[in-house]
Amino acid sequence: MNNGMIPQETIDEVLRRYDIAETVGRYVQLSRNGKYLKGLCPFHSERTPSFTVTPEKQIFHCYGCGKGGNVVKFIMEIENETFPEAIRSMCEEAGIPISWQAHEGEPSERQKERSVMTEAHAYTAKFYHAVLRNTAAGTGAMNYLRDRGMTDKLIEEFGLGYAPARWDTLTQALDKKGFDLADMERGGLLSRRHEGEGFVDRFRDRVMFPIHDGDGKIIAFAGRLMSDGQPKYLNSPESPLFSKSRTLYRFHAAKGTIRKTRQVVLLEGYMDVIKAWSAGVHNGVATMGTALTGEHASLLKRYADESIVCYDGDDAGMAAASKSIPLLENAGFRVRVGVLPGKMDPDEYISAYGSEAFMREIVEGAVSALKFQLIYLRKSHILLEEDGKLRYLEDAIKLVARRESATERELTLKELAQEFGASTDSLKQDVFKIRQQEKLGTTGDIPGGSWNNEWNDNRSSAKLPKVSVDYVKAEQYLLSWMLQDAETAGIVQERLGDRFHVEDHAAIAAYLYAYYAQGNQPDIGRFIATLQDDRLERATSAIALIEVPFGERELVDCMRTVERQVTKKDDLQSLYEEMNRAERTGDPLRAAQILTEIIALERRQKES
Repeated sequence: MNNGMIPQETIDEVLRRYDIAETVGRYVQLSRNGKYLKGLCPFHSERTPSFTVTPEKQIFHCYGCGKGGNVVKFIMEIENETFPEAIRSMCEEAGIPISWQAHEGEPSERQKERSVMTEAHAYTAKFYHAVLRNTAAGTGAMNYLRDRGMTDKLIEEFGLGYAPARWDTLTQALDKKGFDLADMERGGLLSRRHEGEGFVDRFRDRVMFPIHDGDGKIIAFAGRLMSDGQPKYLNSPESPLFSKSRTLYRFHAAKGTIRKTRQVVLLEGYMDVIKAWSAGVHNGVATMGTALTGEHASLLKRYADESIVCYDGDDAGMAAASKSIPLLENAGFRVRVGVLPGKMDPDEYISAYGSEAFMREIVEGAVSALKFQLIYLRKSHILLEEDGKLRYLEDAIKLVARRESATERELTLKELAQEFGASTDSLKQDVFKIRQQEKLGTTGDIPGGSWNNEWNDNRSSAKLPKVSVDYVKAEQYLLSWMLQDAETAGIVQERLGDRFHVEDHAAIAAYLYAYYAQGNQPDIGRFIATLQDDRLERATSAIALIEVPFGERELVDCMRTVERQVTKKDDLQSLYEEMNRAERTGDPLRAAQILTEIIALERRQKES
């Protein structure tokens, strides 16, 4: 993190204006657990909440992936921005004057790289569009788009283009424009030759769909193959500009309508979004060859309260819609599903029945999430047989039992009872039993230290090193108290100084000493803003969440524990030096005796 020339008072004002709970709450559905707020982490996939916000300390921390920090750090992570970019965007939103623009230093290497890649993507989009509209090579692609119902207005509005079948058309064009081809390969526009050095076009013989970020800058492409072969659709790879799990097609153009209506329509394909847009669905977005993610849901929750899932009507589309429902509901959405007949996709439905029918029957007529789940459940049961009906009812009751709304449960059970000739009261009893059983089976609380992250990839940088637990804990306790009290930090500085065993702990202590020496008062969020290392920010946020009763005796005990470890290290170092001297003077017997002492001492340290 590099503050550049941003005035400290501006950073302080940003931290004052932006409450961590309110800001994070735009992206993550948080629930209160004592004085903490918890939710599903927006930075990695998980089923059990391990993401914690502490309003009292104005920090966040995820026990799964290890990310943590203050409100500015959260915006940096969630919006993929640098520190200056995050401060600037937050100032613009809050109406805080931006006074440092004229005094900014040189852009960072990361900023330069992103700027070049953004410029290259903008040029490439114009290049592909010109090939489509103005060359003989684009005639086939243009005929294809016309057959799919694309008008000149839609082609222009969505910036559609065509990548020629040749291997190096774009490569030569980018080279002539002065772009470094290695940078273009990292940005996803080119690929390296398999047979040797050099580069080739990543996209060939494909109708091209530009993909934008939330600000409307082109950051990637998707290409639909015109000839036989696979894959039919090819997306840009992950790059410094583009992340599939955090990008939605057409979001930059749809977010105004989404915010205004508080409703988003989720579609599967690029053509579906374009045709739906032409039908009047200006709040439609799509994922790009990947399943809906928690990051997608968190992004959309900032703008909408209701989500209408409008995936393809085939088996794969219905399965994807079914999987998206719990993810969206966990993010806080009210979910409905547009059910398409005859395995159609939205593009086909609009072409067959028209825009008005699509809006009326599919979007406005979308069914509740539960009703869709019951429709989808029917596909796995043979309802013509008595046994099939019973099994369907058993599974259906489980779905109904898990709904929070008593009214929804009541109405659905009446419909099921009427359809299958069952007693409403008996169905209610079955639902009650299931709700009781599932309530007894889960406490709803997360046991301390047992965060269940199925997909955390073991990436937590805040986990403790595999060393003696006692002195590591003692150092953490000391730092936790130091973060909350300047006088305590002074006592620790006088007695221990930088003699912390864990490297990160020593660095945090040094920053704290300097922070208080400048006359600053305890403020964890403000202190984190002074750190210049991502790992230290994560470690500090984790330590700040440690709560241990403070007292003079506890303070002294922890300092003694750290000092004992330092002494043990000094003793070991002395023995190693003595052993080396014995070896150099030709006394192998003495060296062997000392080695025995070293092994015994190291064993005692591990056991202590």
